[in-house]
Amino acid sequence: MSWMDKILPAGIGQSAGERVNVPEGLWHKCVKCEAILYRPDLENNQHVCPKCDHHMRIRARERLSNFLDNEASREILSEIEPVDQLKFKDKRRYRDRISGAQKITGERDALVAMEGSLKGMPVVCTAFEFDFLGGSMGYAVGEKFTCAAQLSLSTGVPFICFSASGGARMQEALISLMQMAKTSAVIEKLHQASVPYISVMTDPIYGGVSASLALLGDINIAEPDARAGFAGPNVIEQTIREKLPKGFQRSEFLLEHGALDMIVHRKDLRDTISRLLSKLSGDNWAKERDQLSEFNDESIRPRVLPPEESIDFSDS
Repeated sequence: MSWMDKILPAGIGQSAGERVNVPEGLWHKCVKCEAILYRPDLENNQHVCPKCDHHMRIRARERLSNFLDNEASREILSEIEPVDQLKFKDKRRYRDRISGAQKITGERDALVAMEGSLKGMPVVCTAFEFDFLGGSMGYAVGEKFTCAAQLSLSTGVPFICFSASGGARMQEALISLMQMAKTSAVIEKLHQASVPYISVMTDPIYGGVSASLALLGDINIAEPDARAGFAGPNVIEQTIREKLPKGFQRSEFLLEHGALDMIVHRKDLRDTISRLLSKLSGDNWAKERDQLSEFNDESIRPRVLPPEESIDFSDS
């Protein structure tokens, strides 16, 4: 069946010379090989180009939906949202940028958290929404990640994070940088409690996110050809005034030089991570099956900052 037959209603033919109006958004151009792809087929292939195998960016909710067992997953910590504590303004007010990103993505901020199961094994999972201000990490992202990790810690189930970010959110200044220390601290608690933490890096990972939560996993995984680093290659070249190796921030280069543990194709992530968690957790996960907490522990509730209050730095 041709693509034209797929979009035309049943029983409707096309007469000679009749012009067909093709619905918008039906096609997508691969940025790597420039192939024109039928969007429904691309979505069925988890946004991986069937021509060149390029891994395109995928929305956070769609990624979690593809990764988790659908019948046993639910969103958590959805009440956490960004706060403009500094009343920041550049060309636009920060609160206006937040509102615009929320309308475009339908998300409150750049991180979505869910608890559910992976092939029957209970897990807590987070994913960055890159379309929300470049997946940048501010207070809300850091707080949601920390609370999700604490939930994993309190229930003893593995924690998984899919990262895609440009780094710390500059509109929140020092507040955003504090999230690096906060997320790193809760990951260390997971390590001490022997609760598995799997970090999956997707294109791109830069700045404060790569320098904290993205590279602190018990096992660090990346998708093929994903970019990861602290600063962009042009910034580094201009700073050190030397020509850098081609592709030195790609996942294949990082794997070769020991910065990653493995590169996994998107279609193989469920099977690979399930096997890894079974080995890391032993038989303990079976005892926790179907017993995920209802998230009533006051110690792991998000610390929501009142929107109307601002931080006074006048005495500092």
